[in-house]
Amino acid sequence: MTFGRWRNRLAARRVRPGNGEPLPQFRWWQLLSRSVRVLTLRAPDGTTSIYAVDVRQMGDLDDGAVRARLYLDGALLSLSTMPARFPVPGGHLEVAASVYGMQRCHYVQADGTAVQLVPHPASAEGRRAHLHRTRPGLSRLISVVSILLVLVGICVALPQLVETISHAPPVADALGTFDLPVQVPLAVNIAAALAAVVGSAERALRLRSNWLDALAS
Repeated sequence: MTFGRWRNRLAARRVRPGNGEPLPQFRWWQLLSRSVRVLTLRAPDGTTSIYAVDVRQMGDLDDGAVRARLYLDGALLSLSTMPARFPVPGGHLEVAASVYGMQRCHYVQADGTAVQLVPHPASAEGRRAHLHRTRPGLSRLISVVSILLVLVGICVALPQLVETISHAPPVADALGTFDLPVQVPLAVNIAAALAAVVGSAERALRLRSNWLDALAS
């Protein structure tokens, strides 16, 4: 069995049936803690089905686990811990989250084509998508700034990490030690960490997180 098949089977085991409860209304105070994304599928007979993926990024109140809930036409169909993989007509939905927000929420068709689900307009992701549609120039500028903020965080943290690792006895004996020419002030470390968090959070709103954001965390 290949790794991909094993991963898919493991994800399928995490899926639990829903109880049909309605999709809760999106509230303004959930702007940064909840993600709702929507997919509309049209059947060959012309009927349409609306799927919605609801993720509470701070975790459920009962056990703190982050789960994806799949609603069909407003009723809870199934739920799963992350990463989630829900079967739907013509393919499946892949849902994954990072410490900064949503990392992936795509409809993967049988031929392998992946399409992002549409964010709820009241969510932070939906508002970011609206900005991209209405103010593309400003949106691109924000995107560039977010990448720079992540890079700043990495450039400040990485040399210090290398210094710390180099002083571990096995590494020091084998490769020697590395010492920074200057001591980085605490205020600079805090500012760089905040910059990385802000940049990664903005990128997560657009599902642009990658290894850079993981390294910054």
